[in-house]
Amino acid sequence: MSILPILIHPDPRLKQVADDVTDVDAGMQKLAEDMLETMYDAPGVGLAAPQIGESHRLIVLDCAKDEGAPPSPLTMFNPRVVWESEDRNVHEEGCLSIPNTWAEITRPAQVVVQWTDPSGDAKEDRFSGLWATCVQHEIDHLNGVLFIDYLSALKRQVITRRTKKLKRQLARV
Repeated sequence: MSILPILIHPDPRLKQVADDVTDVDAGMQKLAEDMLETMYDAPGVGLAAPQIGESHRLIVLDCAKDEGAPPSPLTMFNPRVVWESEDRNVHEEGCLSIPNTWAEITRPAQVVVQWTDPSGDAKEDRFSGLWATCVQHEIDHLNGVLFIDYLSALKRQVITRRTKKLKRQLARV
């Protein structure tokens, strides 16, 4: 497995709609494994293929954060929300592509998601709590949407200036 570089906002690849995965083959399975390793190394609870410069509808997540809880990785090809609750939840979100930035975002409290697993099998499950927030956040990435897109224009501009400065600093290193 490999740890992959994560794109930092602003990057035009983060704003593109990802392509459907037409075949869950060995290459796509390897990419998913590498993404999980990258996510755990970062550390994060979710990662979408566009964040590593790959235009595939592929996300990985693991929101098992309780002390001593075993990892509970989940890999989703072509995930889509097929139902969302009317109830809303506010959760402080961050993003591996927007380092050191968090904001309270309101999303549906529960969602039902359909996807294809690494074996090529169709799956469907209901998510709530952090899992619901995370899966929606990662699916947004597949549609070229960042969590800061839910913020005011002024807040987005401030965050974008900060991440541009960070990218310049990282380029010098």
